[in-house]
Amino acid sequence: MGEPFTWISGPCVIESYELCAEVAERLAVLGQRHEALRVVFKSSFDKANRSSPASFRGGGMDAGLEVLAAVKREFGLPVLTDIHEPHQAAPVAEVADILQIPALLCRQSDLLAAAARTGRSVNVKKGQFLAPRDTANIVDKLRGAGCEDIMLTERGTSFGYNNLVVDFRSLPIMRATGARVMFDAGHSVQLPGGRGHASGGQSEFIVPLARAAVAVGCDGIFVETHPDPEQARSDGPNSLPLGELEPFVDSVLRLRAALADAVALVR
Repeated sequence: MGEPFTWISGPCVIESYELCAEVAERLAVLGQRHEALRVVFKSSFDKANRSSPASFRGGGMDAGLEVLAAVKREFGLPVLTDIHEPHQAAPVAEVADILQIPALLCRQSDLLAAAARTGRSVNVKKGQFLAPRDTANIVDKLRGAGCEDIMLTERGTSFGYNNLVVDFRSLPIMRATGARVMFDAGHSVQLPGGRGHASGGQSEFIVPLARAAVAVGCDGIFVETHPDPEQARSDGPNSLPLGELEPFVDSVLRLRAALADAVALVR
């Protein structure tokens, strides 16, 4: 309980400054209410792995970084965004506090090294195809390239067609690498390609899975949020409605505090 609990949230993709500002304002309030919470704003300037070529990818790196810089300046929040190619690492690191490596790129050595060399924190989504013990190799690559603050994020494992399952053993296994471990409560309930032209999701399971992750032990929660998930241009089916974010955060923090008290009593 000594370290702040990290909460990473925001719309999946940067649709507009107005959307990002609406979400960031709500997140900033949460950060002010909870001293033990480190709140990070997340949104992507490019969603390069969309199911359909017709799907919205975002406005591109330059426009996206302008929005992220404005969010950081106006709401005082650290920001996180994805990179997909090594040449993006340095310019993105001029704005972003945390560089994120998407799950499907988590083994790309050149990309990991480029992110590490920026000196920024790096969050790596564990690939849906990867055993949790194999994240030790990812951590070794990042440390070898100079990264000192590494996060690994659990987001489910491929299970049959268009489905993911979470094996909560992965959290302590990944923690054994020495990295901080996050739980992605939204993408863990994704149904990849489940709609044929797009991914589906079961957002009703976001809250119970997050609570389970906290009970097992994690260093933070990652969950995308949107004022109107049905209208979101990316990952709406596995995004949390913005209006539900505050009570969700409160419940997670209460659970975490209760677990800490219980562990103290046992000791």
